[in-house]
Amino acid sequence: MTLTGREAGIELLETALADCVAGRSRIVLIEAGTGCGKSALVDLVAERAAAAGALVLYAVGAPEEQQVPLGVLRQLVNSEQVFALPRPSEGPGAPSRVEAMQAFCAELRELSLDCPVVLCVDDVQYADRESLQYVQYLARHARTAPVLVVVAGAAHAPAQDPAFTTELMRQPHFRRMRLERLTAAEVALVRGRREGSAHAANAVASNAAAEAAELHRISGGNPLLLRALVEEAAGREAPEAAAAGPCASSFPSPEPGGPFAQAVATCLRRSGPDALALARAAALLGEQATAARVTRLAGLDAAAARRGLAALEASGLLEAPGEQQGPLEGLAFRHPAARAAALEECDPQLRTALHREAARVLGEDRGPVLAVAGHLLAARAEGRPLDCGPAEVAVLRDAAEELLVRGDAREAARLLELAAQGRGDEHAERGIRVRLAQITARFDPAAAERRLGALLEEARDGLLDAEQVQPLAGLLLAQGQFTEAAALLPAAVGEPAASPLDTLVDTTAAVGERLLHSARLTDATVAPLAQAVRSLICSEHPERAVPWSRNLLEEARRCQAPGWSAVFAALHAEALLRMGDLRGAYTHATAALEALPERGGSFPCAPAAVLIRACTAMGRFTEASRLADRQVPKGLLTGLHGLAFLRARGLYRLAVNQPHAALADFLEAGRLMEDGRVDRPAFLPWRTDAAEALLRLGEGARAEQLALQQLALPDAQRPYVRGVSLRIKALAGDPKRRAAVLGQAVEALHRSGDRVEAARAMAELGRALQADGSAAKGSAMVRSAWNLAKEAEATALCREILPDAPLATPSAAATTRDRDRAPAEAPGAATTARLSSSEQRVATLAAQGLTNREISAKLYLTVSTVEQHLTRVYRKLQITSRGDLPMGLEPLPAPAQV
Repeated sequence: MTLTGREAGIELLETALADCVAGRSRIVLIEAGTGCGKSALVDLVAERAAAAGALVLYAVGAPEEQQVPLGVLRQLVNSEQVFALPRPSEGPGAPSRVEAMQAFCAELRELSLDCPVVLCVDDVQYADRESLQYVQYLARHARTAPVLVVVAGAAHAPAQDPAFTTELMRQPHFRRMRLERLTAAEVALVRGRREGSAHAANAVASNAAAEAAELHRISGGNPLLLRALVEEAAGREAPEAAAAGPCASSFPSPEPGGPFAQAVATCLRRSGPDALALARAAALLGEQATAARVTRLAGLDAAAARRGLAALEASGLLEAPGEQQGPLEGLAFRHPAARAAALEECDPQLRTALHREAARVLGEDRGPVLAVAGHLLAARAEGRPLDCGPAEVAVLRDAAEELLVRGDAREAARLLELAAQGRGDEHAERGIRVRLAQITARFDPAAAERRLGALLEEARDGLLDAEQVQPLAGLLLAQGQFTEAAALLPAAVGEPAASPLDTLVDTTAAVGERLLHSARLTDATVAPLAQAVRSLICSEHPERAVPWSRNLLEEARRCQAPGWSAVFAALHAEALLRMGDLRGAYTHATAALEALPERGGSFPCAPAAVLIRACTAMGRFTEASRLADRQVPKGLLTGLHGLAFLRARGLYRLAVNQPHAALADFLEAGRLMEDGRVDRPAFLPWRTDAAEALLRLGEGARAEQLALQQLALPDAQRPYVRGVSLRIKALAGDPKRRAAVLGQAVEALHRSGDRVEAARAMAELGRALQADGSAAKGSAMVRSAWNLAKEAEATALCREILPDAPLATPSAAATTRDRDRAPAEAPGAATTARLSSSEQRVATLAAQGLTNREISAKLYLTVSTVEQHLTRVYRKLQITSRGDLPMGLEPLPAPAQV
């Protein structure tokens, strides 16, 4: 007969005790999961039996005494010192074991003549074999004596003597009781008793029910775990729950290492070695744990695994989705703290071995590559070297790519670092290192740059194939190392004598925008897209680089790739600086530097160069000096970013009246550009920069010579290069022709879109006109130049043009406003409804990259009218420059005459 339920169990024990007191023999076997209250019931029987006048003999089995013969029996006899236990079979004349058991049974029967005898054996699964034989003999031969035998054991524990329980069950006076875990209703009842009536009166009913449900979910109805859970909650405050309101459960979640976790550890240890091994395996496998997998990982046979899993389920430690529908398949701990406790029951060396074995088991089952890779990574993280074979290397590579899709580049890099240490051919290992450098560039350009050194040497030695060289060259391009990239891909730059910068500078705006339209930002496209933006900056339509760099910056941020964000923030800042938007350039260059986890390598030179130039032009010399005066290794100055830094430092030194130092920077930049075959004024006009310094030093002839050299180069056909060259030529050349040449410079610089350089040339033209006797016209030109410089916030230039003119302090709103909105915030089609038809036509053409003069010719308007229209457009759309014009403006047909 088998009974379940606590109330029924207590009733059964009371009946058995009453029968014993009445002179009848009874045997009761109590079975329960670990921590489910069987010991409490045994103690209850012993207490009530003693109160009824019975002699109580008590013993508890222990794992460490399991191999001690008659250990449990000695506890029973010695608990009340009723008689001496015979010592069988220890020499000639000693009684046999059967005789010893007969004597034991006779002694108990004799004791029972005076009062009922109750034998209680708890944790019988740990009892020694010899003691079990004595209890079994007693059950058979004391049927008529008032003896009650109560044995309690863990459910599903491996039996020391399989015949023991069977022999007990054969007896007519035997009863078996299965003690189940508490139900949710019983948990609520127990919780209510502990809290008392005051709590019950004040608690919100729904809140109390939710709390009881949470307690039952976490503890699984295990009384030991429930008690630990409640005690842990009593010792902690729950401010989060209090803030959540009266309808939320106020029960705090248990923490790893707390009383609940300690109770879990106790349950696991007392459930036996097989159950403990299975619990470790389930905790290690996590979401991938199934009965079959944990069995293989624990190294158990099917029978032992069934018993162990059943023991864990009986104690409520494990649950399974749909566990009421059949045997456990998917396994899970009820709470992360319980899983953590199971993992704690595992020393680091064993945990390493288990992680490695878990990777093998999941690999054989074709489990998720991320899970397999996670175990390999965890095995390495335990501090021991991990030797990965080709199959494991392949898993690590696949898992890294899957992590990249999810946007976790750092974890992907960790997996590839492990894969690079694995066993395999050297070619595959080099491919992994190239990919690792690509991925690292997503979040740390400096770290990616450090990985390029050895790869570059191997590429020069011909050890990399075309598939590996291509991404390596892209990384070098992103780092501004054009010469090294060109050496790897000579076909990419045309003839060997051509400049490696030619492809970038000479790419037309239309070609660059086609790539920008069609390509999505990936590891393979980040370098081509960055070069396309840079080519737009160097083109005759630099304003087109502003929206594209802004869009790519937003896409990089969505990819959660700070390295990419830094690249495109720097390019966006450079594009804004090229248009004379100093404030926007400052903001985005600062953001680019802040996005970098470290400032090493050559890449930080790019945003630093923009920041130095913007601060210098804005008159923020102290801030510029902090960046310009830092020591940069000479090896970092050979790339494009280093050259830009050299120029920016030279411009700063020129602005603070250090012309000799500035000249040295400009000439060094020129030498490096010529040596590296990247001498393109469209990228960096070092000759006119040096000529400016020479003018400050009174060397006009050398300055004019450099300006004429730059004008003779093909890049002089570009408005920006032509404009700055003509300005220097005018200042260094014949004063009689100065006004005419400066007029050409002003016109070219207006077409270039650079407001700061245009203002500088306009100021020089105004002074030339004043010197030629056109005082009124010259003064008006100077005033226009000052206004243009002030609009660009070029404070240093304003003071240079009109030293005594007052400069109003920008409003706080203007200072803090980000001039370059994200695409989602940019004015769209709805805003264009506020524009007049003429304003919309002008704005549409300006957004397409046409200059004011080109718009003037196309719409038959004066340049002044175009400027007035654009001013009103900026005000209505709440933007500050044509670079902020939305790309979505629909072109309107131009009328025959306006």
